[in-house]
Amino acid sequence: MTQQQEILHYAVSVVGKDRPGIVAAITGGLFNLGCNIADSSCTMLGGEFAMILIVSLKKPFSKSRLIEELKPVCDQIGMSLGVRTLHPDEITRQESDGEICMISVYGADQPGIVYRVTRELAARNINITDLNTKLIGTDEEPVYVLMLEVALPEGESPEGVEHILAGLKKELNVEIGVRIITPVAF
Repeated sequence: MTQQQEILHYAVSVVGKDRPGIVAAITGGLFNLGCNIADSSCTMLGGEFAMILIVSLKKPFSKSRLIEELKPVCDQIGMSLGVRTLHPDEITRQESDGEICMISVYGADQPGIVYRVTRELAARNINITDLNTKLIGTDEEPVYVLMLEVALPEGESPEGVEHILAGLKKELNVEIGVRIITPVAF
């Protein structure tokens, strides 16, 4: 009988000036190492490209070997690399029993929108699972867009979240919408 190999998990982050081919280069390096990508997020932010990946490897495989193999790939395309070992309690998917909602905020660009909205959510134990911002419109009339995916705790409703944010909507002079994201069953 063979002993099952332990699987190690790492959080890999890569950041640098945006250009075509970054995802292919990094994922190619991970593929060559035999890594499995369990979860990932990639985005462009103001001309910078950022990606974070949760990767798994069968033991024996050290963090230093992962860095040693990926660093030349990152150097070649001008990206910085960060790797963190994940402990077993950090790799379990944390699904919410409550509703998953999308909150959208649109309004004139001003300091504090993200802070004020997220502070209200945190005060009610509403977990943010994804957050994106961008500036649209013109230089003369910029519009700030904040999109949040949130997991509502038990007992919280989308209508309740809308009510919670109603004061901010008026105070910040922004539009705020809350809608349920219905999971697709397979």
